[in-house]
Amino acid sequence: MIIYRAAWVLPIAAPPIRDGWVAVDGDRIVSYGAGDAPGSAVVATPAMAGGAAAIMPALVNAHTHLELSFLQGQVAPSPSFGAWMQKLVEVRRASGNPFAVELLERIREAIQEARSFGTGLIGDVSNTLASVAALRDAGMPAHVFHEVLGFNLPDPAAHLVAAVQRIEAHAGADSPVRISIAPHAPYSVSPALFKSIATEVAACRSSVHLAESPEEVAFLADGGGPIRGALEAIGAWNPEWLTPHCGPVEYIDRLGLISERLLVVHGVQLSDAELARLASVGSTLVTCPRSNRWVGVGDPPVARFYASGVRVAIGTDSLASVEDLNVFAEMAAIRRLSPAIPARAILASATANGAEALGFGDDYGTIEAGKRAALLAVRVPAALADVEEYLVGSVEPADVHWLNP
Repeated sequence: MIIYRAAWVLPIAAPPIRDGWVAVDGDRIVSYGAGDAPGSAVVATPAMAGGAAAIMPALVNAHTHLELSFLQGQVAPSPSFGAWMQKLVEVRRASGNPFAVELLERIREAIQEARSFGTGLIGDVSNTLASVAALRDAGMPAHVFHEVLGFNLPDPAAHLVAAVQRIEAHAGADSPVRISIAPHAPYSVSPALFKSIATEVAACRSSVHLAESPEEVAFLADGGGPIRGALEAIGAWNPEWLTPHCGPVEYIDRLGLISERLLVVHGVQLSDAELARLASVGSTLVTCPRSNRWVGVGDPPVARFYASGVRVAIGTDSLASVEDLNVFAEMAAIRRLSPAIPARAILASATANGAEALGFGDDYGTIEAGKRAALLAVRVPAALADVEEYLVGSVEPADVHWLNP
């Protein structure tokens, strides 16, 4: 057994401990506390030049798209979501074979980048399932959401069956990488396909991009706007689609998708009533503030997110719309957007909330006896009064170290 001592220990499920310790046996946490450590185990103190250490659980990136990592630097920030999306589609189509060696290599590099920033669990959205083997090879626990699209399909049921078969082909016994179906968004998935997916994922996790842009809200309200034009332009418009004349949450609620196992991603345009509905059901809202600004949909109303009582998790989104896969940077963005949100709540979003949302709460997200010893040592100033506030606003990549690499 090893006892790790540090100036601070952040269990997340309990207040920070000054001059604390964490006892680890193999890959599991045995106990933690303050003052003298129990027994005669080996004691290790993380060496932090010019500062002290804060021990905390590994971060959780609850939403990214690893297979888009090859697009880093190719889709510039845009003031318009529609323009950004159009460029993304153009560049992705021009890339050719999505299983090309260089694309797979970028996925592997992105996983290592995420780990270097302190991420120990990932929620990945994939159209191709190209990330599954790479995540397993890297030993990175993850829930991969196999995303399906189709606004005007001749046979939605057959489309879903094919997606389920792809998942079954990637299944691995005792794998730390789990896979389930996820619909993309209200403007890219037909009502029939939404209903089929809702039935398929009734007992498992799913994810959906929702209320990301003003264009999406307008499309559901009146059936027109740039989204309809885009669907018509690519031959995907369904003339039988009936405008729901409602908001995004009510729309997917009617289709049976909302549950405590659903991750609602972005939510930039959600009203207080919609947030209350998600909170009442137990859904998780995954916010990706840096990406939201990059793609031109505006800053997420993070203060309203937290005030609503909905469980908030944090994602980076893909390298097509963010500089890096650094969850510490996302926490800092939340802090800049709202100084009033308690730092402890932001830290929980980046750890425990994400782990619970992805179905890994028994092993990750907090420092507790029996959980995986996926632990970070973060360099902090030697004289520090509020470690939680420091961690949500001032951590640089070089300050992040794994205790058990």
